[in-house]
Amino acid sequence: MLESSLPAQDMMRVIDKLDKIGIDKVAAELSEMGVSEADIDLIRGFITRDGSIAEILEGLESYRGRNELFDTGLDELKTVTAYLGDFGVPEENFGIDLTIARGLDYYTGTVYETTMLDHPEIGSVCSGGRYDNLAEYYTNKKLPGVGISIGLTRLFYILDEKKYISEAAAPSSVDVLVLPMTDDLAPSVNFARVMRERGLKAQIYYENKKFKGKMAYADKIKAPYIAILGEDEIAEGKVALKNMRTGEQLTFTYEDAAEVLVMAARERSERKIIEVQGE
Repeated sequence: MLESSLPAQDMMRVIDKLDKIGIDKVAAELSEMGVSEADIDLIRGFITRDGSIAEILEGLESYRGRNELFDTGLDELKTVTAYLGDFGVPEENFGIDLTIARGLDYYTGTVYETTMLDHPEIGSVCSGGRYDNLAEYYTNKKLPGVGISIGLTRLFYILDEKKYISEAAAPSSVDVLVLPMTDDLAPSVNFARVMRERGLKAQIYYENKKFKGKMAYADKIKAPYIAILGEDEIAEGKVALKNMRTGEQLTFTYEDAAEVLVMAARERSERKIIEVQGE
């Protein structure tokens, strides 16, 4: 897309300063680096785009066909933003920022940063992205990956300042493990979202393994229930719940499944974490 022969990482480091120095100084630095005026105009139009998710994606479509890598990135970005909606994340809580340039150059796909709007002074509290080639530094195997880093010190600083840290936090557990049985993850994502809205801890098993492998993972994490969403369940708008302790498996509507899981979670929460013999 650009005629400049400068390394993309060098230009991205300049673009990453946009919030601090403004578009005019970014353009001036790019010019000093030897970027042509035509390329600077192209970059300016690209990184200053704003609007809704749909509007930005529509605008990016005008660049399609110029570069194969760009087309792949745009398709991935559209997929990520679509699934965020399925997870129940309100659109006002996320957006597309075409100026983000992570400091490390091993990223190969979508990158993301999370900030606390009420505390911008602490910077990003959760950032990361896709890095398909990072493992090649350590092994000959192809191990694509995606990950994040969380700024726990920053988060705990704010939590402590706001007095949000509980004196007696309850231990974490999984109330239900969701097993997608189709290529389309949206039904499983939607079910997990509904369960989370009821206060349940729902984890989705994303790995494309056989059912036996998925059950082995459920046993490993000691999931009390698994939720199975196959073609039949999806067609009926229902889910199959399996009680991992008794082995009983029944089909429910999402609402009835939530009632079963909420009651089971309440019963578990009432049990003593440490049981002393003789009490």
